[in-house]
Formats: sequence, structure tokens, C-alpha cells
Amino acid sequence: MSEHADRFTALRPLLFTIAYEILGSATESDDVLQESYLRWAEVDLDTVRDTKSYLAQLVTRQSLNALRAQARRREEYVGPWLPEPLLVDADDAGTDLVLAESVSMAMMVVLESLSPDERAVFVLREVFGFGHDEIASAVGKTAAAVRQMAHRAREHVQARRKRFEPVDPATSEQITLQFFATAATGDVSKLIELLAPDVVWTADSAGKVSAARRPVHGADRVARLIIGLLRTAGTAGRVEMATFNNAPALKLYLGERFEGIITVEITEGRISHFYAMRNPEKLTTATIPRAISR
Repeated sequence: MSEHADRFTALRPLLFTIAYEILGSATESDDVLQESYLRWAEVDLDTVRDTKSYLAQLVTRQSLNALRAQARRREEYVGPWLPEPLLVDADDAGTDLVLAESVSMAMMVVLESLSPDERAVFVLREVFGFGHDEIASAVGKTAAAVRQMAHRAREHVQARRKRFEPVDPATSEQITLQFFATAATGDVSKLIELLAPDVVWTADSAGKVSAARRPVHGADRVARLIIGLLRTAGTAGRVEMATFNNAPALKLYLGERFEGIITVEITEGRISHFYAMRNPEKLTTATIPRAISR
């Protein structure tokens, strides 16, 4: 069993990343990896020619099973559905722009608009560079079908995802801190200057806590919403700077109670999107660092 464990452990960051990008849930990705390992432990290693390819296909199949099983829950979800925030181990994606972009909240939201098979194909091909034959085995399609699916998925993502522009972490943090310092003053006009005109606020609460049930669009409306939130929190509210999904973020507290995570997307020096995670179920393991790779 030690040989099985050694091979699986060596590839675990990559396997976790595949599962997370297909599922959008770190918690469910952990479950998929546990189930995948149980299946892997039964495999005769003499029959495995390429451990990485074999395990990637195994995890992909388990991830697709989990994604299809939760389809009904997604349809009945109250308000916007956002991926679980991902706290990445330091430097795991810092120098790998493809990896950093692939787990960004903006990309994860775009991946949600693909079908399960398209999502798996896109992730395996565009992020991890697997061949069409390997992907075909993972999703149960022909290589020709996978090629067509990969092309459609790539066009779909490119049409919905703005060109990725990496922002220096120090600059991102400075812009984010400046924004919330300005918000604390209640000056709407100065706050608007720090926002993109088409900025969007998206909050995921599943109807369990108070949050906007629909995305809020436009600099003026978003600025007033945030000022209102800060006033409601009052002196009991506080924030801590953090990094989630390789982007600047704020951890929200009311007293000592952990209330949420706001991830910030910055485009051309202005904040273009806020992703606010308020669903308590998605916050239970959000502060556990995860190792990722490709």
C-alpha cells in the first residue's frame, strides 16, 4: 500500500486542483480525492503505464459524478452561487500565471456556465495540457468529440472572460485597502473613483444570512451598498486583509464571529468585481490552506 500512497501523495496538489476547478468546492474536492484513493488502492500498479494520467482520469470521473449529483441543489439554490473561496498555500501559483488565472474567482464563475463535460475538457486541456485521447478516456467520449468540445468550451470562455491581466500583489493590496479606508469615510464620490464604471457586486448567502439576492451593477449602486454595509456593522465589525483565489480579499468579522470573505478583482487599476461569500456552509473550511499545482 505504501507505493499506492506515495504515488497518490506526490500528485495530490495536482489532483486537488483538477477536482476544485471542476467542482468549485474545496470541501467536495477533498471527498472526491478520498473516494478516488480508495479506488486507486485496489489498482494493480503493474497495469499502470502513466500514474499522472491514470489518476487525473480517475479524479475527473469522480468529480463529474459529484458535479452531476449536485445539479438539482444548484438549480434550487437561493440567490447567486459562487465557488468556495480557496486559500492557496503561499507561492503555489505565484509564478505560474496559467495556474493563478485558472483558480481565480472570475474564471471559476465562467467555468460554472459550461456543461459538466465541457468544464472537465476545458480544465484538462487548457490548464493541465492533457492530450485528447487521455481526456476522452476521462469523460467517456471519443477523441474527435473531445476536440470539438474543447474548441466550443475555449470560445465560450474567451467570450465571457476578460483578458487576464496579472496585478502586482502589493498594488492589489494597496488598491483594496485604499478602497475600504475610503468607504469608512462614507464619501460616495471618492469611492466611485476607485471603481470601474461597470463594477459588479455578487454575494452568495444561499438565503441563510442577509445579502443581496441578485448581483448589483454600477459604481454608484455598489459604492452605496458597501457604505451601507459598513454602517450596519458599526464598531463591532472589522476586516482582515487576506488572499483568496490568488486575489486580494477581506475576511469579515462581527465581534469575534467570522462572517464572510470578499474577494476583489482589479482591472486597469480599478476594482471591477466584488465576490462576497456569506454562505456559512462554504466558510467552514475556507481558512484551510490548500496545495495546488498543474
